[in-house]
Amino acid sequence: MSAVFSLEGIPQEVLEHIAFFSATETIIGPPSGLVPLISCSRNIYRSLSNETNPHLYARIFEYKFDIHAAIRRLGPHITVAAVLSAELRKRFIYLKRIRAKSDSSRDLVDSGKSPETLSHLLWLAYLMMLENDGKNELQLREYARTESWLWEYWFARNGASLTADLIGRDLWPPDNEINALAMWLFWLLLKPDQYKRGGGDFRIVTTVLKLTALAANRYDICWPDWAHFVPPSQPTPSSSVSHYSDIYHLTPPPLATPAILSYLTFAIQLSIPARATDFKPRYAPPSIPSLAHSSEWEPDWQRCVNLGRAAYGSAFSGAYTPGSIEGIWEGMFTYTEFTAYAALLSGGAPPILHKSLVAQHRQTWKLREYHLMNPSENNNLGESLAPLSAGDPLRAYFPIGTRISDCSNAIEVREPGKPDVLRYARSASCGNATLSGQDFQRLKDIIILGEVHFPLPLLSLWCCRPLTIALQGHSAWGEFNLIGRIRPCDGFISLSKEYANRGKWLYRGFLVGNADGNLAGRWRDTLSPINVSGYEGCFVMSRRR
Repeated sequence: MSAVFSLEGIPQEVLEHIAFFSATETIIGPPSGLVPLISCSRNIYRSLSNETNPHLYARIFEYKFDIHAAIRRLGPHITVAAVLSAELRKRFIYLKRIRAKSDSSRDLVDSGKSPETLSHLLWLAYLMMLENDGKNELQLREYARTESWLWEYWFARNGASLTADLIGRDLWPPDNEINALAMWLFWLLLKPDQYKRGGGDFRIVTTVLKLTALAANRYDICWPDWAHFVPPSQPTPSSSVSHYSDIYHLTPPPLATPAILSYLTFAIQLSIPARATDFKPRYAPPSIPSLAHSSEWEPDWQRCVNLGRAAYGSAFSGAYTPGSIEGIWEGMFTYTEFTAYAALLSGGAPPILHKSLVAQHRQTWKLREYHLMNPSENNNLGESLAPLSAGDPLRAYFPIGTRISDCSNAIEVREPGKPDVLRYARSASCGNATLSGQDFQRLKDIIILGEVHFPLPLLSLWCCRPLTIALQGHSAWGEFNLIGRIRPCDGFISLSKEYANRGKWLYRGFLVGNADGNLAGRWRDTLSPINVSGYEGCFVMSRRR
């Protein structure tokens, strides 16, 4: 009896087990071990084909990719066998393209039949990393070799991002959706140890990252416009992204934040002596994103959803996890030569910024978080508590003249011209807990407060007294006060920073990740008008480990 007839004679359940183990001999790559089996005969093909047996391919998908985050965010309907089977096929079509570098070079993109392919490819890889619990990253790194694809895309002379070519002609790299997705992928997959310090690759990478991180007048830190605490209903055009056989309207956050995180990661690496073994860096390096669980990226996923909506609301909707900024943060801020930056704002070309010196200073923040909650009894009556008004964007959205008094585990906020006193309660995260679903719906506003992080004998100088500025810390420039609010629609964090003798500055950025995330963004002067590009630098803060 031939091998074909012996296989055709076994029960379907046993044949499916053989097929599954053939397809999952290795977790990396497509189920190529299945090909010899389904090629044996027409009957076996009909029994095991994608069209007639989607349940088999759904099992293979769950073996090779992470799915729990997608179920949490999209719903259990995505676990339908036909959906997972189609997603398996789609993913390996695009992962094969990444592996072959089919879309990483400008020549190949220009000659391609579908200009949308690159966008679909980058969205797939980005969403895979936001849903990563280990398997997705393994496929992107080990099978698709995405890091090599990103290198050619960003840093090769004919890269599809156009970056290296434009910089070589003293022009600025484009700020668009596909470059934003590619920069987020670069950060999410970054392993700085792979770049030999002082080598050609290292210099090319740091040149590109320096320009996109520091040129605030060219690369916005956020959209919608930071001048609006509750943005008007004029959203950035979204992309129609196919994910698990459904269409979602998504917009990626701008490329500035991952560029800042990547650039300052390399800057910290440069501060370590080349032959050091037990050297402790002066600055706390950003936490490595690839080590994070998918739950770290819940706000980042929701931010893409919120930015892609037809209108922005004033309610918190998951782009920031309440309580996640509590704790002690360490990091650094940078600034460039003022004359060089002034030339940049006057229309200067990339070489001005590339050749300018960048100073780095360390800072430490001890942050507390306070919530304004809508009373549950008012909710039942259909009433709603009005939060603090949206004030001056250059003062972290606080109305001028706002007074804040520190109470036990709460603060009282008095807004000029309003008789009511708003009571903000201390974040529940003090006990390592977050707001429940019902309490989350009651959340109206978040204010960030804190205290100087010095040895304990000095803390008593700042406790239990009225506060007009609510968060304090220290840096190489001395002590400072900070006060901050969080924009509901996208989790955009704005902090007003005031030194005793160095003026006021505005820190703006995002918490990238959650419990083990990084706070990154840019600071700017508060003397320049809102609609004018000011003097800016970048910063990154990581939770003290």
